[in-house]
Amino acid sequence: MESNPSAKSQILKTANKLFLADGYQATTLRKIALESGVNYGSLTFLFKNKELIVCELIGLVINCQYETVNILLSNRKSDKILHYAVETVLQLSIAESSEHLREMYNVSYSMPNSSKVVYDNVAKKLQYIFSDYLTDFEIKDFYELEIALGGVMRSFLAIPCDMYFTFDRKITRFLETVLLICRVPDSTIKEIISLVKTFDFDMLVKATMDGLQSYIESKI
Repeated sequence: MESNPSAKSQILKTANKLFLADGYQATTLRKIALESGVNYGSLTFLFKNKELIVCELIGLVINCQYETVNILLSNRKSDKILHYAVETVLQLSIAESSEHLREMYNVSYSMPNSSKVVYDNVAKKLQYIFSDYLTDFEIKDFYELEIALGGVMRSFLAIPCDMYFTFDRKITRFLETVLLICRVPDSTIKEIISLVKTFDFDMLVKATMDGLQSYIESKI
């Protein structure tokens, strides 16, 4: 069986390209195999179904988002809540930029394997970011917190912006909700929202998505 890292990387890069072009539901494993040049049997040996592919992809996207924001805020490394706010708003922005991307995120938050990747991936980050406010929380509490915050994120991702529910309003309502749940003081929430709205998220979405294919290559 073809189980080497280059085959896996090629499958993930091809799946990412097809999911973005045609959508998750419309993309089949056979099409991914054909476009990637990886034998179908080898592909199904590495990934038994599409959910496992999107599961791994979404973990890479989350980490790619994190690195984009980490570079952007390299001179503000101590401002953990700002990092969290910019990264989560970037995720909302990515979903808003394409309905196929919105579909990928919705899948990642709704299917058992992929949602567990999201929760496991984020729980330790939440502990690092919010432990000053949630002093009585252990890692299991942060895991449960991410289940709640993941529900909030999924709801905001799923509803497209329109002339009434603008992206500006989406940012405000989302950050107010999640930061309040994490017991962040009102004055800090207002300050964070104001700061977040100064960033060019169109540029950040482009930087993240343009760099995703090479990021996959570097990590697989």
